[in-house]
Amino acid sequence: MTYEDKVEKIVEFIKSGEKDEKDFKVGFEVEHFVVDKNSLETIRYEGENGIRQSLEELKDLGYEGIYEGEYIMGLHKDGASISIEPAAQFEISLDSQNSVDKLFETYKKTMAEIIPIFDKKGQLLVEVGYQVKDKIADIPRIPKERYKFMYEYFEKYAGPMAHNMMKGSASLQVAIDYSDEDDFRKKYFLANALAPFFYSIFDNAYIFEGEVYENHNIRQTIWENCDKDRTGIYPFSFDNDLSYEKYAKKILATPSIFIKKDDKDIATNEKTFEEIFDEDMSDEMVFHALSIVFPDVRVKKYIEIRMPDNMPFPYNFAAVSLIKNIFYDKEVLDYAYNLLAGFTYQKAQDLKKITVLRGIQAMYEDKKIYEWMLEIIGKIKEDRKYIDPLRDLLEEQKTPRDIYEELYKESPQRAVYEFSVNKFVKDNNGEN
Repeated sequence: MTYEDKVEKIVEFIKSGEKDEKDFKVGFEVEHFVVDKNSLETIRYEGENGIRQSLEELKDLGYEGIYEGEYIMGLHKDGASISIEPAAQFEISLDSQNSVDKLFETYKKTMAEIIPIFDKKGQLLVEVGYQVKDKIADIPRIPKERYKFMYEYFEKYAGPMAHNMMKGSASLQVAIDYSDEDDFRKKYFLANALAPFFYSIFDNAYIFEGEVYENHNIRQTIWENCDKDRTGIYPFSFDNDLSYEKYAKKILATPSIFIKKDDKDIATNEKTFEEIFDEDMSDEMVFHALSIVFPDVRVKKYIEIRMPDNMPFPYNFAAVSLIKNIFYDKEVLDYAYNLLAGFTYQKAQDLKKITVLRGIQAMYEDKKIYEWMLEIIGKIKEDRKYIDPLRDLLEEQKTPRDIYEELYKESPQRAVYEFSVNKFVKDNNGEN
């Protein structure tokens, strides 16, 4: 198999995601920490009232279990998939919808089903960007073979914060569609240009490794110090000739860490996907190759925007709505694209460094981060009921992290509860 054949295989896979504009949808995925509501300690996978037990109990609600050997690792039912991350972070992925309203209804229904399982155990599904209290060294890794391979690979080959990414972080991710390669190029450029802005306005990590984090955007810092082969912003993201092919070539040059062979995960470490494709160039392997990279903006058969920390309602759906409208409203897309048309890889890296210290007060050219975002938000016409809480927050020059900090200084328990799905479900059920 020639190199060109391998490139074309990935290109065809990405191209197969092209959709007519009338069929554009938005996808939504969030990771949560499960903690004891009193001690705020992270709930482990094993043990009485552990995550494993809760997953088994959720099967009684009609969810189909997904197993690795004897261990339950996920669930699926009616447009919602549940999986767990290396430190048993509880991840929920909702099937894409053509409106934020439909996505929100699925979210409400799914959460209303799930939360009683945790409520009865005195546990909260917390919506923050980093572990609430525990240090990652104190949290055992779940017994999933691929996470073992990733953990060992990162320990040997990657940056100093790769394990923080695996065991400490929790994100909110939004998926958007593209109509053709030109549309892809424009959206991929803009999504990467917006990376420092999205990290900043959706910063929601006040505690890091059990201590107050004095800087901003810890999620951004973690990814910048994770694995340069597969994280951060890819330098070609701002090239005028950005293409499916350029993205495909990057994937082929990336170390594979592990692959599935004969229905079993095996370690492959630094062996690149160019080498892997000599033996297996199936669609399943292409999907794995596109999934085992973690840039700020990732491509499969859609574009994943991966910068925000997880946040409580209304800010989580403000993020979904903001991203949906920036990339699907042509006027807003063109406006934001023209605002940031001069962005380069170096500008993005320089701005990232400033935002670590200044957050939304960081300057880009003649305006601060929050001012740029308010300018773009002002152009959006649809989904205002979701977006307006974010506008109001930015007008106060605040982020979700600032709200959490204020609550935390009064009471850590109160802050954690206010930033939990449990609180959201209670409010939506009309309880006091």
